[in-house]
Formats: sequence, C-alpha cells, structure tokens
Amino acid sequence: MRLKSNIWVAAYLRRCQTEGVYGAVRRRGAEEAGAVFVKVSLLDGNAMLYAPAPQTVYDDGRPIDRFFVPMSPQPLPEHTIEERLIKEIRFDPDAWIVETEDRAGRHFLELAKT
Repeated sequence: MRLKSNIWVAAYLRRCQTEGVYGAVRRRGAEEAGAVFVKVSLLDGNAMLYAPAPQTVYDDGRPIDRFFVPMSPQPLPEHTIEERLIKEIRFDPDAWIVETEDRAGRHFLELAKT
C-alpha cells in the first residue's frame, strides 16, 4: 500500500522547502490515491512536467514508493504544459497538480528507470 497522496504531497513540498525551492499545491486531488503531477517552472517561460510512472515499474519489495517519468526529455513552453494538465484533469478529476520553481530544474523526484 502506498502513502496517501495528501501525505506524499506535504512531504514533497517540505523537501522542496528545505532545499530552498518554492513549491505549492495548485490543485488538490483525491486525498487517498489521486495521481500527482509535478510541474517544475524554470522561470524562463519553460517548464518540465513529471507524471506518475506506469504501474509496471513498481517493485513488489518497495510498494510505498512513488516513481515519476518526465513527459518530455527537454523543457517545453509553459503554455504547452498547461494544455497537457488541462487534458489530464479532464481524464482524471482526482489528480493533484504540484508546481515548483527552480531555474536549475531540480525536482527531487524518484524517476522510473527506463
């Protein structure tokens, strides 16, 4: 069983804060198990978007971990990211959106191994 989404988001934002990175919840989703999308604004008009990794990457030995995948290998214009988030919310109204701001693009997420 994975950590509830609301607890994971609170811990993630605390981690960002301790690293000096501003972060906030833009959209609150389902507290128990809502999917979490993380947008990292690079403060230059571009951003990265990280989405939950497919269930196939999870290890039975570590079921509480959350893994993410970048939606693009390179930063995209923020309006493109926003369009994608609108589509995700239409598809899954229980999803969370967390946004951070960091010129270096630090995200502090565990990325799925490809």
